[in-house]
Amino acid sequence: MTCAQQDVPLIPLRDGTAIPQLGYGTLDLQPDREHSDANAEITASVVAEALRAGYRHLDSAQSYGTERGVGRAIAESGIARDELYVTSKLANPHHRPDDVRRSFDQTLERLGLDHLDLFLIHWPLPTLYDGDFVSTWRAVAALVDDGRLRSAGVSNFLPEHLDRIVEETGLVPVVDQVESHPYFQNHETREACERLGIVVETHAPLGHNREPLSDPEIARIAAEHGRTPAQVIVRWHVQLGDVSIPKSASPERMRENLDVFDFTLSAQEMETIAALDRGADGRVGPHPATYEG
Repeated sequence: MTCAQQDVPLIPLRDGTAIPQLGYGTLDLQPDREHSDANAEITASVVAEALRAGYRHLDSAQSYGTERGVGRAIAESGIARDELYVTSKLANPHHRPDDVRRSFDQTLERLGLDHLDLFLIHWPLPTLYDGDFVSTWRAVAALVDDGRLRSAGVSNFLPEHLDRIVEETGLVPVVDQVESHPYFQNHETREACERLGIVVETHAPLGHNREPLSDPEIARIAAEHGRTPAQVIVRWHVQLGDVSIPKSASPERMRENLDVFDFTLSAQEMETIAALDRGADGRVGPHPATYEG
């Protein structure tokens, strides 16, 4: 079945806007990350399937090379712009303030849009740019002032990164998009976000290596509800209050990942999944304190 957009809750953000709780991620839809015509055609075809499945929240990034394809899918969909929530992220080579502004203009051009709903600093890069991610954050936040950006946020920021940008600028991100899944629940970052009023958004919510999908406890819970392990994990994120960005190129799995709003995990089931956390050993993606990619 196709999930109607009204089935996906809107999560309020601190700036008065709201974000659909589930989105469609576009990482690695293409054979490479080049902004080529061939790649745009591939991505547009897959994103079109996601839109048909009911997704209205699309998550892209300058470094994915998918902005052109996302924009093409939007243009060909016939869906009104105000029914869509579109995110992109600042690529790591563009952290200097002038490059922030220039690359944001390029992002809008590639997407074919006159505004973006959410723009994130993709990585803090504390070992690069003389450790100055504060100036980068100030430049991203300033994009809201000219009306072409609705909300500004960050991605992969640790508590110390969040505290620093807030203390030095007084500007609080609306979201922090981070790695979090049953095997790496990222409690310290979650606690910092709650303290600062930042919504947690999870990339690769099923795990970068998808290992949690084969966990026997999750399989047991899924069987009891007549659901797939992926649906149980996505539902777990929903009940935590996360915004999540599951990704699949399969239309069937796209629909499955959206079809999670007509069942509820019990408190005991939520505790069972919480107990699967492996702490730092569960992290699969790069560590934000050292990543320079």
